[in-house]
Amino acid sequence: MVKIEELKFDEKGLIPAVVVDAVTKKVLTVAYMNKESLAISLEKELSCFFSRSRNELWLKGETSGNYQHIVSITADCDRDSLVVEVIPEGPACHLGTDSCFEYPVYESETNKAFSYEYLYELIKGRKTEKKEGSYTTYLFEKGLDKILKKVGEECTEVIIAAKDKDKKETVYEISDLAYHVMVLMVEAGISLEDIRRELASRHVIDKKVKQEKMTS
Repeated sequence: MVKIEELKFDEKGLIPAVVVDAVTKKVLTVAYMNKESLAISLEKELSCFFSRSRNELWLKGETSGNYQHIVSITADCDRDSLVVEVIPEGPACHLGTDSCFEYPVYESETNKAFSYEYLYELIKGRKTEKKEGSYTTYLFEKGLDKILKKVGEECTEVIIAAKDKDKKETVYEISDLAYHVMVLMVEAGISLEDIRRELASRHVIDKKVKQEKMTS
């Protein structure tokens, strides 16, 4: 582990901190820390920064309630900047948005990185802005029963492929199932964050169960 004394603060005693959502890996904000705010962050496991405009320490969420629970802090190779992974309680930006980075400057039409978030938003868009010839739009037009039928069919296809021990086909069918489940999520008003929270709560419960078994 890198110690605070090993980090390189600038002439004003500050070090830039890139704050990232630990789950989605989305950049939330860029702020600055000094040795004192970093020490507070480590002690409380809450992000604490140094406000250059107010010239004072700033515990994120102290007034707004939008705390950022620290998962990890990593220094770069030169030890002069930090990446702070957090679990946010609320918006990171003072404007009320999840991230301060909400204003596109450029987006390539050919080099697109896949993400579940991107797919979810694409599917949601096919419901709100119907596109002729779109299979996703077709599913939404047919309604819940059709979507549920497709989810059921894809479940069966996954089972058959897995039973045959055909990895390539199983991957293909699981991908189909994942897509149709996301269509169902949009139809039912369930977000990816709803699923993350549920899985996170199960992880905690599972950890406790394991600990109980080890001590019994």
